[in-house]
Amino acid sequence: MQLAQLNIAQAKYLLDAPQIKDFIDNLEHINGIAETSPGFIWRLKDDSGDATQIKAFDDPNMIINMSVWQSVEQLKDFMFKTQHRDFMRRKGEWFARLPEASYVLWWITDGHIPSIEEAIDRLMHLRKYGDSDHAFSFKSIFEPA
Repeated sequence: MQLAQLNIAQAKYLLDAPQIKDFIDNLEHINGIAETSPGFIWRLKDDSGDATQIKAFDDPNMIINMSVWQSVEQLKDFMFKTQHRDFMRRKGEWFARLPEASYVLWWITDGHIPSIEEAIDRLMHLRKYGDSDHAFSFKSIFEPA
């Protein structure tokens, strides 16, 4: 089994605004760190190399990030033990605080690439029912079945 993750963020500014430029200018670098990190398998991206132009919600300022990893530990290592951590600390500069869960984790069979619809369904399940083996957060990690 492999770990899929979706996280969403509502930008405070249009993506070409100067206030969010530092985030946008570093996407390629941070995505490169992810792709070379141990345990990385896949990430959602369009022809430009990132997912900021993929619209999964009606809100044009809502952006998504989705990836697949070999384990929770390897995803956490990328998130918290690389330069990615520095950008997470600054997310309040660029993104609004969402009142509900903004990320979800779930297990998938090896080689499966989750669709955006599947990922959003998992997020909505987490928001409605809380952590379960179907959709969970870092607060309550479930082992693969």
